[in-house]
Amino acid sequence: MRKSTLALLAAAGLGLGACGYSTGDRAASGGLLGAGTGAAIGSFSGNAGAGALIGGAAGAAGGALTGPDTVNLGRPAWR
Repeated sequence: MRKSTLALLAAAGLGLGACGYSTGDRAASGGLLGAGTGAAIGSFSGNAGAGALIGGAAGAAGGALTGPDTVNLGRPAWR
């Protein structure tokens, strides 16, 4: 896979990470999506664990810093 494709997937993952109604929902879903995306990208550089940590932190921050009216993709699957 090309690096530009991976960057696009990472950006989409962060954008979709802001799902849910409450700040906690958005932070949790953002963290999970960010960790998965970070692990996938990190595996290409040889360190999937570090990629998962960085991606999870970035996704959780992105989810927590957005409001429900900014990005709202509906009710989370776990509710």
